Amino acid sequence: MISLASTKYKYPPNIGIILCGHGSRDPQAVEEFIKVVNKLKSRIPDIPVVFGFLEFNRPIISEALDQLRNLGVERVIALPAMLFAAGHTKNDIPAVLNMYSAENGLPIQYGRELGLNSMMIGAAGARIQEIIDINQIFPISETLLVVAGRGSSDPDANSNVCKITRMLVEGFGFGWGETVFSGVTFPLVDPGLRHALRLGFKRVILLPYFLFSGVLVSRVRNHSIRVAKDNPDVQFLNASYLSDQDLVIDTFMERLQEVFNGENFMNCALCKYRSNLLGFESEVGYEQISHHDHVEGCLDISPENKEHQHAHEHFPYPNAEHPLGPVTLRSLNQSKI
Repeated sequence: MISLASTKYKYPPNIGIILCGHGSRDPQAVEEFIKVVNKLKSRIPDIPVVFGFLEFNRPIISEALDQLRNLGVERVIALPAMLFAAGHTKNDIPAVLNMYSAENGLPIQYGRELGLNSMMIGAAGARIQEIIDINQIFPISETLLVVAGRGSSDPDANSNVCKITRMLVEGFGFGWGETVFSGVTFPLVDPGLRHALRLGFKRVILLPYFLFSGVLVSRVRNHSIRVAKDNPDVQFLNASYLSDQDLVIDTFMERLQEVFNGENFMNCALCKYRSNLLGFESEVGYEQISHHDHVEGCLDISPENKEHQHAHEHFPYPNAEHPLGPVTLRSLNQSKI
């Protein structure tokens, strides 16, 4: 385990840490997030650690920052509790932090997303191993691994899910690997699984590459159940999402250490806001603003207030009408999943 206390650095007592989460309508997801925060606190008991949400839950990020100021904190390190760098990490959270810093004169340093490293791959591998350990009768080389990601309008974030899949396929020696998504991009879970099953595999391990439970994980499960019912000759095994796996906490600690070392630089090589990416050229140089300021802490999900869910995307996703993408949901009537 990585511990800041084990390093040669001595940190002044006026430093505070905030973990910035998205928020969820699922109470279990919120509980899991707080559990991660508490594990992080146990690693650095001498540094104040708080948490805040973009939407659905309280405290919102500004309220959590108020908590730190009330404790006498004079410098804040903010970590996005996000797997990959997409809109929330690149725009929404920084915009909230920048506004608060400017209005209150509080210096805030922003760390990187969890991203890709050997520990995050190890955490995903540990979840897969849990399934293998209780189903040892089949060979890995005859098993299909399907990794389900959240899905984003940012192709860089989506490609990182695909990289996770390949690293796991080679690490275990699976017969094949496919990547599907819960929304926004393609292929979605249902059509993606149906296409993958044409390869002929009779055993499938489905890994939801998510940090916490919630609406999207439930969507992944429900779509996979429907595909499984239509293919009774195929064995479907569901691995757990990442949650508070120890290697996830280790990665948060690594991100903190990067800030202390001045190494907290996000990889912008394929960022659609900075690179002239094929198909996303119009988004280069887009202003860094938040699309959550009007719904911070909002629990109202009535139809008239649902439009904010679609405001997260700065530009229309160019492949929204892809036949394996979100357009498939229109005929499934799965809006409540």
